Amino acid sequence: MEISGIFTALVIGLIIGALGRLVVPGKQDIPIWLTLLIGIVAAVLGTLVAGVLGVADTRGVDWIELAIQVVFAAVGVSLAAGIYGRRRS
Repeated sequence: MEISGIFTALVIGLIIGALGRLVVPGKQDIPIWLTLLIGIVAAVLGTLVAGVLGVADTRGVDWIELAIQVVFAAVGVSLAAGIYGRRRS
């Protein structure tokens, strides 16, 4: 993977992670690096699931793939906030 690919994955992961945090109600006390990591994992998982479902390659913006990625990010943020918050208390 080239440097531009790594940078793009980080940016997309941050955006997906932030969208996942916005979808989850309430305050999530998790660090930004964890949001970034969750976003990257959610983006990869969402892309794989969209490929399996056959909706990864569409004309224009891949709204279905993006929705799948955000759902994975929201679930990841919820789980991380529960685990991270419990651990810090």
